[in-house]
Amino acid sequence: MMTAKQVIESGKAILGIEFGSTRIKAVLIDEENKPIAQGSHEWENQLVDGLWTYSTEAIWYGLQDCYADLRKDVLKQYDCEIETLAAIGFSAMMHGYMAFNKEQQILVPFRTWRNTNTGKAAAELSELFNYNIPLRWSISHLYQCILDNEEHVADIKYLTTLAGYVHWQVTGQFVLGVGDASGMIPVDPATKTYDAAMVEKFDKLVSMKQYPWKLLDILPKSLSAGESAGFLTPEGANRLDVSGHLKAGIPVCPPEGDAGTGMVATNAVKQRTGNVSAGTSSFSMIVLEKPLSKPYEMIDMVTTPDGSLVAMVHCNNCTSDINAWVGLFKEYQQLLGVPVDMNELYGKLFNKALEGDADCGGLISFNYVSGEPVTGLADGRPLFVRSANDKFNLSNFMRAHLYGAIGVLKIGNDILFKEENIEVDRITGHGGYFKTAGVGQRMLAAALNSPISVMETAGEGGAWGIALLAGYVVNNAKKLSLADYLEEVVFAGNTGVEIAPTKEDVAGFNAYIENYKRCLPIEQSAVQSK
Repeated sequence: MMTAKQVIESGKAILGIEFGSTRIKAVLIDEENKPIAQGSHEWENQLVDGLWTYSTEAIWYGLQDCYADLRKDVLKQYDCEIETLAAIGFSAMMHGYMAFNKEQQILVPFRTWRNTNTGKAAAELSELFNYNIPLRWSISHLYQCILDNEEHVADIKYLTTLAGYVHWQVTGQFVLGVGDASGMIPVDPATKTYDAAMVEKFDKLVSMKQYPWKLLDILPKSLSAGESAGFLTPEGANRLDVSGHLKAGIPVCPPEGDAGTGMVATNAVKQRTGNVSAGTSSFSMIVLEKPLSKPYEMIDMVTTPDGSLVAMVHCNNCTSDINAWVGLFKEYQQLLGVPVDMNELYGKLFNKALEGDADCGGLISFNYVSGEPVTGLADGRPLFVRSANDKFNLSNFMRAHLYGAIGVLKIGNDILFKEENIEVDRITGHGGYFKTAGVGQRMLAAALNSPISVMETAGEGGAWGIALLAGYVVNNAKKLSLADYLEEVVFAGNTGVEIAPTKEDVAGFNAYIENYKRCLPIEQSAVQSK
């Protein structure tokens, strides 16, 4: 076995980089798929002219700063430079709208998944396709631009996602992993590319505009996990590593969305498995044995990175409101002159929630920093609700916020488990919501009335997941399927630590969510009033 230093110096390490909503993270893994170094860069979306965006300058500066932070970690730990790598993978938050002209210049600022201005387009396309087309999908953004008669649409030569954009610019290959592609426009699981009938319907729908393109002309080519997606160009190497040490020619795997990397990182690409990613936003992914009986507005149909059909419940909001409240407790500690350890603060507050009543004593948290399509809210107002007779104490307060963070997720998944009678063998959780051992896991088990597993690697998240997909391209000598490669090579039978729901917790969460749904008009009124 080589040491980590030897792995890096021999060019056998693999790099995964994921653009999350608030952090860009890089993870370097060894030949055993274990993380050996990491880097990160904090960033935030901006509300510009009423739309959530990140500038292209912020994208590249963030990528370069993240890689520089990784270099620094490697130098500190191993006293060596990264000169070359076995493979690289790029991942990012899915959906949204990045449109470019023939000179590869962006035509309008990047419109992220968080925008909810596409209601008319999404509704019309859902009816046209007889398929739920969410607000945040790229095709909704494109059609909304057409409905709004935006002049730039005629000049589109390339339309892609954030992961697709970064990959394209550093490899010269205009491609996309099938999982990320399935969040632009529906993908046919049989062909693992864009649904031909829907593409034809869309082209016919907009034909009167006489644009110089058809839909397939401007979309990236869809690739399955394990396929070659190009190599790092000299220009790409310089854009990634401004120090000039990284060499060109490194294989790069198909760029994927954060949903796909979350499935990989939790070993949940096989049918009858699922995962829940809970951080700034939250989503559940259940890999289906067969299609649902009908379209549901609350459920998106996407695919795994190797093209299996997945039912996705996506919620725009999760932990941001909890983080804001913990920040308030931090300020209080500082006011008292008490040193603040944020890990300790989160740990104590999260564990305190376990002492609360199973129904949170009647307290309710609406964590809507932004709009929430699943519950029909176009905009968000974080809101804490209680009546005079509710049991208002710290444990119930924290439990209400932990419940509230996954309340919308429960509403969507109740359709899958109660109406469609979907069966799963394993659901795995990952993301910041699960960082305090046993707390978020127990809350989610109650919400879904299902055992929830969390692995030690849960905190590694999507950057590790895309590194595994990069490894799948170059290290799959046995030509295993992605599910078998993860099961046999990466996880080797490790399914993590499982927590089963208790009857008391399930009943308590059900009572909370009924109260939550009854009080939704309060949130709606808050949105309308401010």
